[in-house]
Amino acid sequence: MLLDALQASQFRELLLAWYAAAMRDLPWRKVADPYAVWISEIMLQQTRVAAVIPYYNRFLARFPDFRSLAESPESDLLARWSGLGYYYRARNMQKAASLMVAAGEFPSTYDGIRALPGIGDYTAAAIASIGFGLPHAAVDGNVLRVLSRLQNDATDIASVAGKKKLTAIADLLLDPTHPGQYNQALMELGATVCLPRKPQCLTCPVSSLCDARANGSQDSLPIKRKAARNAEEHRTVYWIERGASVLAWRRPAGASLMPGFWELPEPEHLPGTAGLNRLGSFRHSITIHNYRFTVYLAQPPAATNGCEWIALDKVDVLPVSSVLRKAAKLAAGVSRALAAST
Repeated sequence: MLLDALQASQFRELLLAWYAAAMRDLPWRKVADPYAVWISEIMLQQTRVAAVIPYYNRFLARFPDFRSLAESPESDLLARWSGLGYYYRARNMQKAASLMVAAGEFPSTYDGIRALPGIGDYTAAAIASIGFGLPHAAVDGNVLRVLSRLQNDATDIASVAGKKKLTAIADLLLDPTHPGQYNQALMELGATVCLPRKPQCLTCPVSSLCDARANGSQDSLPIKRKAARNAEEHRTVYWIERGASVLAWRRPAGASLMPGFWELPEPEHLPGTAGLNRLGSFRHSITIHNYRFTVYLAQPPAATNGCEWIALDKVDVLPVSSVLRKAAKLAAGVSRALAAST
């Protein structure tokens, strides 16, 4: 049941009062600069808050405005982004920054923001409301979950119809006078109280207005049908050191996936190579694909077949894949264990 005007007003008041007292201390909440808001929102796409914080601080220190971002060599940008994954986000940001340089400003309307590369409805609404105070409801997964429970609505939130229905409700509930604070408050409620499992209804500031709470259905909502994940695929990579370097190959500049990034060689790159020792293994997921990589120590081959030696002390600053980064940590851990045992 949709809240009436009085209940909607009460909902906003309770939510904003709670947010003022309970919001987490996050660095992007200390600024209203649209550029900084944009950086945080792109980084937070499909990435946990705790993982984003150090990247956000380092990124803004290196690229404090859209001009410095636009003018940066792509290799520097990707190195600063390395570890966050989904590297198309960084490339889209640089394309968007170049458009801002051409225009001479950060776009100040929802439509102008929405037109930038890599920005969808949610991100445009978040930037418009937080950075410019424009009345646009920002609807992410946290907000969809809160609204589904608030309305006791069993519509699939992963469906187009479900998102459209709940977005319309979000627009009606939006506080037009404090849209940025309201959007952040609603997202914060979903992230810290109205949790996917075991929602904290006893501490929820708006539980008295929640239909799911009243009907005891909060634990079964929202309805979200997930895409099936593929079976785990097993892959082998070689860790080959020579002095203070490791052998790797670089994806072509025109590759559809992670162009320009360094990867560890696999058997197809170095035919005839045999692993001497198994260093360990780790899981790695890309969207709905699951992988298990096993890392083997191998001797330097007679022919590198297009692979190149890169300095081990450059792994943290070069655009290297998450697989290479994880393997480097694994190899370093094995080396420390061997040193400690001697």
